[in-house]
Amino acid sequence: MRNKLIILSSFILLIVIGIFSHSWVVHTRTTQSKIQTSHMSPIILIPGSSASVNRFDSLLTKLNTKSQRHDILKVWVTKDGKLVYSGKIRSSDEQPFIVVGFQNNADGYDNIKTQAKWLNTALIDLQDRYHFHNFQGIGHSNGGLIWTRYLENYYSSDSFNMATLMTLGTPFNFSESSSQRRTVMLKDFIEKNTKLPSNLVMYSIAGTEDYTDDGIVPVQSVLAGKYIFQKHVKSYTQITVSGDDAQHSCLPENTEVVKLIQEHILKENTNNNFRKPQ
Repeated sequence: MRNKLIILSSFILLIVIGIFSHSWVVHTRTTQSKIQTSHMSPIILIPGSSASVNRFDSLLTKLNTKSQRHDILKVWVTKDGKLVYSGKIRSSDEQPFIVVGFQNNADGYDNIKTQAKWLNTALIDLQDRYHFHNFQGIGHSNGGLIWTRYLENYYSSDSFNMATLMTLGTPFNFSESSSQRRTVMLKDFIEKNTKLPSNLVMYSIAGTEDYTDDGIVPVQSVLAGKYIFQKHVKSYTQITVSGDDAQHSCLPENTEVVKLIQEHILKENTNNNFRKPQ
């Protein structure tokens, strides 16, 4: 009798496993099918330290002109890694704006490592919700460091295709004004730069008040990005903007920066870097 119960229990367990396995396969195939056919290529923005998901509100207002408006979704990552969403994305919007911000937004390399891990969690959840494969990124200040850490440690071309990255006033060598004095973070980035996506188009924007810094970040620290990206991505372009509105905190709203985003990232046709997943 006991053997019969064991056999019956095993048989029922196999049926249950089979049902769940079938459901999982169907769900996976459906999700992959949606990703394969998706035309959505969101622009994902990451603010710097001490900034919230509202950091880019002024920039997005300038980019959302009367002739071209895109939805705005904000993802707030709490200190325990939970995701809080606000806003929505229409299925017809092929280039929505998604801002990913962190409750624990303190400065420092250790925190950047944690934020990059949380960014990976957010991107996986975003893809599960909106089924996109292609996306473009913008990072202000430490936001560019978070993108760099993510690309070298979590990014997979099997799951995503990041076409373009634009960093604004990103201190790739923190507060060091000499490229000869490389921080641990910069050394780590250089050591792992072979993991960067080879098809990435990279723009590094530096601001300057007096050609030495933007009021906070030394220009040479921004320029240190060349040691990370050059010869390891499809193209690397360094651009410097100057003037009263080129201060570190003003860079996202700088008129020239807005034009650069409109020209190189916010475009209805992204054929230059757009590719369907294989």
